[in-house]
Amino acid sequence: MTDFTIHTLESAPEASRPLLEDSNRSFGRLPGLHAVMAEAPALLDGYKHLHRLFGEATSFDKDEITVVWQTINVEHECHYCVPAHTGIAKMMKVDDAITEALRDETPLPNARLEALRSFTLQVVRQRGDLSAAQVEAFLQAGFTRQHILEVILGVAQKVMSNYTNHLAETPVDAVMQKFAWEKKAEAAA
Repeated sequence: MTDFTIHTLESAPEASRPLLEDSNRSFGRLPGLHAVMAEAPALLDGYKHLHRLFGEATSFDKDEITVVWQTINVEHECHYCVPAHTGIAKMMKVDDAITEALRDETPLPNARLEALRSFTLQVVRQRGDLSAAQVEAFLQAGFTRQHILEVILGVAQKVMSNYTNHLAETPVDAVMQKFAWEKKAEAAA
């Protein structure tokens, strides 16, 4: 595997330094994902922008944001993002039952969140090529066309981080190691 640099403020390309300084201010530390992405300033900038938009500018509430993020992270088996978003969910005061159901791929506490997880999985697995019946089921669950497009925004953001973490084998940040995660083995048929 190719070794990727986990940059510091000093080693990062000049264009990434203000982005890393912002990350350091926001998190009180430099997240490993950002330190790896710093190698490509445009990627880091794009990721941070999409993260802010998805987390602050969509019509989803905190539980729904968490469902979209963690559904994608778990589906992509991202060793870094599942623990990171477990910690983020705790900071957002998302019910631990939601977080655990997402991490363990067990039923969510209500049908609306389950419909969101199902739809998000369909978007990821089918690369957005859903049937009219799948879209209608999502709309019937109380979501809107805006939500459909916002799921796509979440997928775009998570592809950036999940794929980077796979390729770079980004170490889980020390503060998130207590939320370490591995995909549960499939039950034998």
